Amino acid sequence: MEKIRDIMTDNVECCTLLDNMYEVALKMKDLNVGAIPIVDQEKIVGMITDRDIVVRGVAEKHPGSTKVEDIMSNNLVTVSPDSTSKEAAKLMAEHQIRRLPVVEGDKLIGIVSLGDFAIRELTDDQAKLALTEISERGAQH
Repeated sequence: MEKIRDIMTDNVECCTLLDNMYEVALKMKDLNVGAIPIVDQEKIVGMITDRDIVVRGVAEKHPGSTKVEDIMSNNLVTVSPDSTSKEAAKLMAEHQIRRLPVVEGDKLIGIVSLGDFAIRELTDDQAKLALTEISERGAQH
């Protein structure tokens, strides 16, 4: 069974608590990504998604200068690099999330996403099941 360290992206762009909603949105646009981890020194303290910006930021009429900590998700579900793809897929399905920060202690060392499972064409039935469950439940919302 593959370990997360074998499939994760380890060159992860981050923002800090000093960044604001506008700066994060620009970084997402430049990098063509939908989520960016928020770090304080090398410790992960949150995650901000394009959906967070829309729902907690724009829809609540917050200005672009809004601090990221006001709109980021700080209830983090993380995974260790030694976790298996099966364990990660199970976490993603249980928590209905598409990306998992990979941490050693509190230090962010990578990120694994549904796309990482898809492009690896894992034979692990659990990973495929997680992809299906998250996609189907997402379509229902």
